[in-house]
Order: sequence, then structure tokens, then C-alpha cells
Amino acid sequence: MKPWLAVVGIGEDGIAGLSAAARALVETAETLVGGERHLAMVPPGSAERLVWQRPLTDTIAAIAARRGSRVTVLASGDPRWYGVGAVLARHFPCDEMTSLPQPGAFSLAAARLGWAIADCAILSLHGRALDALRLHLAPQRRLLLLSEDGTTPRAVARLLTELGWGPSVLTVFEHLGGPREAMLGEEARNWGERRTADLNTIALECRAGPDARPLPRLAGLPDDAFEHDGQLTKREVRAMTLAALGPLPGETLWDIGAG
Repeated sequence: MKPWLAVVGIGEDGIAGLSAAARALVETAETLVGGERHLAMVPPGSAERLVWQRPLTDTIAAIAARRGSRVTVLASGDPRWYGVGAVLARHFPCDEMTSLPQPGAFSLAAARLGWAIADCAILSLHGRALDALRLHLAPQRRLLLLSEDGTTPRAVARLLTELGWGPSVLTVFEHLGGPREAMLGEEARNWGERRTADLNTIALECRAGPDARPLPRLAGLPDDAFEHDGQLTKREVRAMTLAALGPLPGETLWDIGAG
């Protein structure tokens, strides 16, 4: 079957920022799928409009029912960077899809700051636990973070301060790539209770304070880095065991105790 499902990345500049090919897919679609914000960027036309349901996967069946017609899905920036393009790829064959990305939030934030994306840790906090950030804290490290909403920068600043990383600098970009784009910068310890626009991206420069405790990502973390009741295999044994087993990416090791 020839491609019938198009995934078009659209930025805060809306239709005006699309390439001719992407615009044609939007304008000739029989069905447009997207969030209310993205659909509002497209002038009214004859296309049927489907708004994403929660959870997102509830809309997959409605898209599949239109297989063979011209369906265009609107997504933020690059749809395969923590985006809906990756979700759709798990449900539809690649040869039935066309994907046209736009510069995403990570690319735009890095461009504004002059950062090399390859040197940054990339993380989404959208629908994910904030504690995942702990794993990536290291002196002088740069991170690019997708926020859940306007409270995320405040929560990040609070966590950093509690962990001793208060001197770290948060640069928060609101509405990247659009006419309402704005930038806020502050050390985590001085962020306070301010709230930002819900659509925001965080660029974080990690700076350790005197109370920070950087931890390596290698086997053999200190015993007191874990929550335990004293019944814990000692550091040296854990390090040697993991080194001998040599787990590969995607593999899971179970440490089964005697109870």
C-alpha cells in the first residue's frame, strides 16, 4: 500500500513555517489529526478533524479505520523526538507513512544558546517522573529538558536546590520559534515560585554546590546511595558481579535474595 498517513511537524510559527511539501499534505488531507493547539493553526477547510484523546493510543483505532484515505497528523517539531511519530510507528508500517519533521525544541534551544546538541543529555519530563533527572546530574553537564507544564521549571529548581545543585543555571524558553518566544534565566536556588508558560523547554547547566554529591553511572555505587535495611550486598561485590555479567543495553538483571 502506498503511503496514506502523513506526520507533519509544525512549530509555533504555524502554517507559515511549513515547507511546500508539508503544506500540501496539510491542505490536501481528508482527515487532520492533532491537539487543539495544532489544529487551530490550520484555517478551516473540508477536512475532518480528530482531536487526540487521552491516552493518545485511544485515537489510534480511529486513524486505522481511515486507512487508505489521506490522513495527516500534526505534531510538535520533530515528531520522532519524544513525539507522536514514534507512537504511530509502533502501530503502522513504515512504508505506509510519510514523516516531515520541523526543527524541534531541542534544536531551537541549542541554537539560541550556541550549544552542541551532541554534547547535551536529552530528557523529557513530560509524563515522566522528575526523579529521572537525578541520574544525569554531573559537574558542567548540559541538559535539554522537555517540560510537562509551567510548573516544571519550578520543580526542577527545587529538586536541584535540595540535592545541593543550587548554583546550576536554568534557561527556560517559552513558545520557541513563534512570535511569543521568550527566555528566562536564573540559578536554581534563586528561581523561587515563579511559573512559566506551559509550553516551555529547559536548558540546564549543572553546577555543583558544596553540598552536592555527584555519583558516577558505573557499577559499585556507595552503599549509602541506596535505600536499604542493612541487608545489602557490599559495594565491591556488586561492582565485580556486574563487571563479570557485563549486561548489554536493553537487558535486565534480577538480584534475587534468599529472603
